[in-house]
Amino acid sequence: MTSSLLYCGDTDLNGAASYLAGLMASWGWSFEYVPSHQKMTTEQIMRPRSLLILSDYPAAQFPADCQQLALQQIEQGGGLLMIGGWESFHGYGGNWDETPLGAALPVVIESQDDRMNFAQSAWLSPAREHPVTRQLPWLAQPPAIGGMNRVTAKPGAQTLLNAHSFAVQAHGTSPAPDQTWTFTPAQTFPALVVGERGLGRTAAFLSDVAPHWVGGFVDWGMPRVTGQATNGQAIEVGSDYAQFWKQLLEWTGRFDPSSR
Repeated sequence: MTSSLLYCGDTDLNGAASYLAGLMASWGWSFEYVPSHQKMTTEQIMRPRSLLILSDYPAAQFPADCQQLALQQIEQGGGLLMIGGWESFHGYGGNWDETPLGAALPVVIESQDDRMNFAQSAWLSPAREHPVTRQLPWLAQPPAIGGMNRVTAKPGAQTLLNAHSFAVQAHGTSPAPDQTWTFTPAQTFPALVVGERGLGRTAAFLSDVAPHWVGGFVDWGMPRVTGQATNGQAIEVGSDYAQFWKQLLEWTGRFDPSSR
């Protein structure tokens, strides 16, 4: 059966793709999947799509004519989501800058390596109210990530989440029960940016959906959520993490939650 949701990248269903694929399976969603090593075809992209997800799927695997076909669907009301990683945005082999789909995103992609790693983590917090981020404990229990791609939000786009990095230092002797800690704010980066392209919605989540960049975010929330896509490995993640992805995909693809 053809699905209106096309998910590309994150290696394969027994690797990083098991996270998002496992979540969609747990929600009862149907989707088509293209692994990172497989090139996009005209036949696949010409099928009507409500949402195209690109995550660690290099631009070299998505021919220019297929990108133009995908762009037409987006401009007519489809959704486009890119999730961060080594082969997303520019990354290390992503090379989505100066491509039709890269230009459709609500962020400016650098023409050089844009990967950042946070040895002391960065914390996500909302920049504004929005259906994607609603009713989640961002302030009571901000989740931490371990890395991301660095971009700039385009004029007119909305930054929904920021990533705040800190310099963390322990004081006192070690080991010591009276040890104290200081958290000094360092830099802030856009972590989730949304926008529009024609009649379609676009979104850029700059960290990853799977380890290692996703960090503690993957375990955000209790109770635990389990899932397993067909031919994929099983996952176990936090419930708030799962709800965030559900809300992001529903909004970007204009999915009616009651109809899926």
